[in-house]
Amino acid sequence: MNFDLIVIGSGPGGYVTAIRASQLGMKVAIVEKESLGGVCLNWGCIPTKALLKSAQVFEYINHAEDYGITVGKSSADFTKVVGRSRGVADGMSKGVQFLMKKNKIEVISGTAKLKRGKVVEVTAADGAKKDYLAKHIVIATGSRSRVLPNLNQDGKNIIGYREAMTLSKMPKSMIIVGTGAIGVEFGYFYHTMGCEVTLVEFLPNIMPREDVDVSKELEKIYKKKGMSIMTNASVEKVTVGKEGCEVEIKTATGVEKKNAEIVLSAVGIQANIENIGLEDLGIKTEKGKIVVDNFYQTNVAGIYAIGDVIDTPALAHVASAEGITCVEKIAGMHVEAIDYSNIPGCTYCVPEVASVGMTEKEAKEKGFELKVGKFPFSASGKASAAGAKEGFVKVIYDAKYGELLGAHMIGMNVTEMIAEMVVAKKLETTGHEILKAIHPHPTMSEAVMEATAMAYGEVIHL
Repeated sequence: MNFDLIVIGSGPGGYVTAIRASQLGMKVAIVEKESLGGVCLNWGCIPTKALLKSAQVFEYINHAEDYGITVGKSSADFTKVVGRSRGVADGMSKGVQFLMKKNKIEVISGTAKLKRGKVVEVTAADGAKKDYLAKHIVIATGSRSRVLPNLNQDGKNIIGYREAMTLSKMPKSMIIVGTGAIGVEFGYFYHTMGCEVTLVEFLPNIMPREDVDVSKELEKIYKKKGMSIMTNASVEKVTVGKEGCEVEIKTATGVEKKNAEIVLSAVGIQANIENIGLEDLGIKTEKGKIVVDNFYQTNVAGIYAIGDVIDTPALAHVASAEGITCVEKIAGMHVEAIDYSNIPGCTYCVPEVASVGMTEKEAKEKGFELKVGKFPFSASGKASAAGAKEGFVKVIYDAKYGELLGAHMIGMNVTEMIAEMVVAKKLETTGHEILKAIHPHPTMSEAVMEATAMAYGEVIHL
């Protein structure tokens, strides 16, 4: 069977690529070995947000008296919480099935392997093999939980993010290794649901990719909630016994032993590039990633790669944007290469964390003279009314030209607020223009204007 485009993988990179290609008049097929929607819809972005929402509702109920409301003793049915999360994921996957039919995209179930001559061999679940031919092939096979030698996941005592979403019962205690988005999100969820949580981070701060002010703020909030946090620490060994896991953690003062029912490895991801035929075709890779040009073509003409398999931020919205850019270029449209300095990052713990652009440290290292402003939500009327006074908005401008270099937020709903700064950065908006753009009152988004006013020495409400 011949196609204009075959996409391997149906995550937010793959299925979006397929739909845009179909819109541009291509005959498209998509190959998926598991469920449509990939990790994001089935095991990542969507079901984790459902779990976090359940935890947030539980937290609201337990603090109802803070809002003048009295409720009876509350309890969480962990099985039902997990069941709701799986139901949300299933609904989203069915939505992708609908989109495939709507856009006349052929869905091929099985495991794909590249062969010479732009052929994709697909092995079905029953072992049957079939070849498909395409003018263009996009690899969008995503990633999986990275496995470290001293954290060999057994799926029961030492687990990855997939098992963390579908445990049969609530563990009494959990040690989470790694404090990126996965680690701090599951840390909030399990702690709120009643589990004793310890976060272990190798670097000096949790959420090490974020601005250090945000990292320190979240650490302070998490410690106040009752979580144990160990930074500058590494897990050296895990011994599994009848009672759970004994974990040896190396710190600056020596090796400390901690016990936990479960150890969750959240130390990052690794690309799914094995056994898909890259070596047979001579497709170049570096450090476990496929090498591509600015429009995602590999060193083999007609074969492209997007998303977690290439060396760009491993985020769903990045994969989607890369896929759209890739197929629009294939279709002969005039397209701009993606500006990776303007990619928003969002973490959905409570409080939420969102950022775009450079941290203050990065901007200083690049030699910029800065205007930095920070506005705490404790001074926000809307945040006070909502009972969400934790966190702040921090903005970083180039003092010479007023260019927005970075924005860093921690607080309620900041994952919704960050888009303002992404658009502002895209339009090359200056700090003065953000300051003079009237923001509605009372809103959380006023903090963007107030932080900018602080940077320019004009803040009113501090």
